[in-house]
Amino acid sequence: MVDDNRIRSIVIVGGGTAGWMAAASFARFLKPLGCRIELVESEEIGTIGVGEATIPPVMDFIRVLGIDENDLIRKTQATFKLGIVFQDWVKQGHSWCHPFGTTGFDIDGVPFHAYWMKEYLAGRAERPEEYNLQAQAAENGKFMRPVQAPNSPLERITYALHFDAILFARYLRGWAETRGVIRTEGRVVDVSLRAENGHVEKLKLDDGRTIEGDLFIDCSGFQGLLIEQALKTGYDSWNKWLPCDRAAAVPVRQTRAPATYTLTKALDAGWQWRIPLQHRTGNGYVYCSEFVSDEQALETLKAHADGEEMNDPLLIRFTTGRRNLFWNKNVVALGLASGFLEPLESTSIHLIQRGIAQLLRLFPDRNFEPADRDTYNRLLGHEFERVRDFLILHYTTNEREDTPFWRHCKTIPQVDSLKERLELFRGYGRILREDSDLFPVQSWLFMYAGQGIKPRRHDPLADTLDPEVVRSTLENIKAVVSSCTKAMPTHQEFIAKNCAV
Repeated sequence: MVDDNRIRSIVIVGGGTAGWMAAASFARFLKPLGCRIELVESEEIGTIGVGEATIPPVMDFIRVLGIDENDLIRKTQATFKLGIVFQDWVKQGHSWCHPFGTTGFDIDGVPFHAYWMKEYLAGRAERPEEYNLQAQAAENGKFMRPVQAPNSPLERITYALHFDAILFARYLRGWAETRGVIRTEGRVVDVSLRAENGHVEKLKLDDGRTIEGDLFIDCSGFQGLLIEQALKTGYDSWNKWLPCDRAAAVPVRQTRAPATYTLTKALDAGWQWRIPLQHRTGNGYVYCSEFVSDEQALETLKAHADGEEMNDPLLIRFTTGRRNLFWNKNVVALGLASGFLEPLESTSIHLIQRGIAQLLRLFPDRNFEPADRDTYNRLLGHEFERVRDFLILHYTTNEREDTPFWRHCKTIPQVDSLKERLELFRGYGRILREDSDLFPVQSWLFMYAGQGIKPRRHDPLADTLDPEVVRSTLENIKAVVSSCTKAMPTHQEFIAKNCAV
């Protein structure tokens, strides 16, 4: 017998990437509950739609929905992504890559980063990018999907996508609507709360219609129409650690073969993103308004856009941080409504994905047990904070003295959770990672090495290995990576053969 307290209707407020990712996921997983899923959005409001870079977990989202990857790539003008290149962050003229995938392998229980670091500190090993297939493929404009090749890194190629976020949301809309999601055109003008418990009861649209629901998903963007305007949840600003508060974005026509990496280039008062699609390149300048005016930022963006502008630049104002609660009463916030972390590591869509996954894992009935909400808020809070810490490290470890902004960034205080990681690494090159952290050990290794952070001494475990075995292993890893890179087709060739527009 079906429990009468089951959730009978979910109302999603706002479309865009967050709204349609949620709608598609609910359509896929909640069918057995017989739950009505309705998404309310207004064409008048539109979406920001500049988040076009992803990280590998998005491929799990695509695959679990059963979406044809090549079809999605064609219809969203997508390209493949193997990592992120950071240019001029440490100092001008310096660059490093944060690649996806695995790097090397353990020897007798000693992790790669431990024995590599011993050799690197002694001047006998090269930068870690030389031992990672994705890094080398990105540097050489190569790409392929994994193939059956036992004991070869070609079997473990890890990738993500660059895509047009508006086209991605449109694609998911079509997918969700064919599976029963109801789309309602309209603008929410009023939110009614239940007197007995303060839960959202119904929405009033601009044409007078009302929409009732049991569970509401707030995907209304920065305004947080439900989570903030209706429920007064509150916002925790992280501006003291991440000072950038504005972004200017403009697409330009694609004039060259698209790269297989997202470029993030440090500029005078922030940083530029460059995201290559099949038909255009997304450009943006994330900056701190205390150090540059909007007019100066727009001029800087245009000077670095590298192509013919396809429309007028879009100016976005934001406050880095998160809602005090992601799930408050019967409202769950996703996307910009839940918080904002600048897209330095392409985590925006991933945090939407994690919010949806955790909600499905803790999916409530109409009792809305407090333990479910508390657990959800704790888990999502941890994920936001660990991403925050990773972003802070980019800024605070720079060596630049050329502009007031970068000199300011070196004075930013470290959060306690980051201090512990840094001290562990600076002591013996140890890398702490908790099971729920987004970034693996490899990501921290590339971050530390890329930003020039070195330990005072190597991990004693590395001394248990035969030095000749270590050196020959590193030489072999590098040789295999080089050989595999040469065997791969170019990115452009792969797209043309499999998924060109």
